[in-house]
Amino acid sequence: MKAIIIGGGIIGLFSAYYLHQSGWEVEIVDQGDLSDNCSYGNAGMITPSHFVPLAAPGMVEQGIRWMFNSKSPFYVRPSLDPELLGWGLKFVKSATKKHVDRSAGALRDISVLSKKLFFQFEKDTNLEFGLEDKGILMLFKTPKMVEEEKHLAEEATNLGLDAQYLSPEDCQKLQPGVELDIAGAVHYHCDAHLYPNKLMKVFLKYLEENGIKFHRNTRIDRVSNDAGKITSVGSGDKEFKGDAFVIATGAFSPAVAKLSGLNVPLMPGKGYSFMVPQDDAKRMTIPSILCEARVAVTPMNGSVRYGGTMEVGKINSQVNMNRVRGIVESVPKYFPNFKVEVPAEKDIWFGFRPVSPDGMPYIGLSKKYSNLAVATGHAMIGLSLGPATGKLIAEALNGSARSMNTSAFAVDRFA
Repeated sequence: MKAIIIGGGIIGLFSAYYLHQSGWEVEIVDQGDLSDNCSYGNAGMITPSHFVPLAAPGMVEQGIRWMFNSKSPFYVRPSLDPELLGWGLKFVKSATKKHVDRSAGALRDISVLSKKLFFQFEKDTNLEFGLEDKGILMLFKTPKMVEEEKHLAEEATNLGLDAQYLSPEDCQKLQPGVELDIAGAVHYHCDAHLYPNKLMKVFLKYLEENGIKFHRNTRIDRVSNDAGKITSVGSGDKEFKGDAFVIATGAFSPAVAKLSGLNVPLMPGKGYSFMVPQDDAKRMTIPSILCEARVAVTPMNGSVRYGGTMEVGKINSQVNMNRVRGIVESVPKYFPNFKVEVPAEKDIWFGFRPVSPDGMPYIGLSKKYSNLAVATGHAMIGLSLGPATGKLIAEALNGSARSMNTSAFAVDRFA
């Protein structure tokens, strides 16, 4: 049995890994050269703590307020584009307490599974990619955020996650060299982190050495089907035939899905990141999220990666320096002794997260074609959910028992 995976980001690689483990011949087709995609520049966090989908109560109102601030963490680029308008209406409809309550268990389950699989993957492959099990600190400054994060920590505990509220003094003791200006923190011991650049590099090499074939710089432009099954996908004069196909093209997934007649609502959410070398005297060892600023700060490879913003709109290659300045200016508000300069444009990474209208990923088989799986829409937690998504895709194509209930991630839920 041969599987053709369209997309060589972290989701595609883990889908290939688990399919290959279960006996499939696997080929990966990607429109780029696999040297830089959304899987490289993210914050490297593995986050069972992220059990609230992006489409949540208050997000619409907050998003509208942020639209008038060029340095804000969330921005929807105004447009009359039908895809954006359709996505926006679905987002508004999904941003309810009922949706959040219904989604929490599924997001917890897939995140906990994924963290477990990351450590199993490290053990089974002997690959080194900076995986550390130190948790993540949610840092906050305002009374409003204290209340919100305490409530979330209680919900996390009720879901069986290890979350501990910390006073500023208790938080300071964890990293004595890192000066803090906060009202408190929650330490999610259930979380972990890694170095994404290293993971992608060693993972690609590992898969190639184990017989996975890669077709780089190959954009899929057609899909053929017969009798309820996909028979092949094509690019120019190349044709790729297989027994099963996986769409794992991140923010580019809607276009690929449309070639097969599927509707997978998704918008690109541009994010930025940059690296700054660590000062040994002020060494950070535990990743943090700056709650009010929505900025992620992760120690990795002897440096610190700062990342943030969610710019929803068409894919473009423009660097919005005001968004980057927003990240830079937020850091000393929480870490007074971290002197971060605005990086040169050439040192700024950006990528496009695939954002579904309800903030939930698409994982599983399509109803239209029995041999077509979709794995996309993970927004900010694609790296975090990579192993679990890959394993669930392999289970779906093998027709074997699932590691968890995947109904919340149904591919055709907006059909």
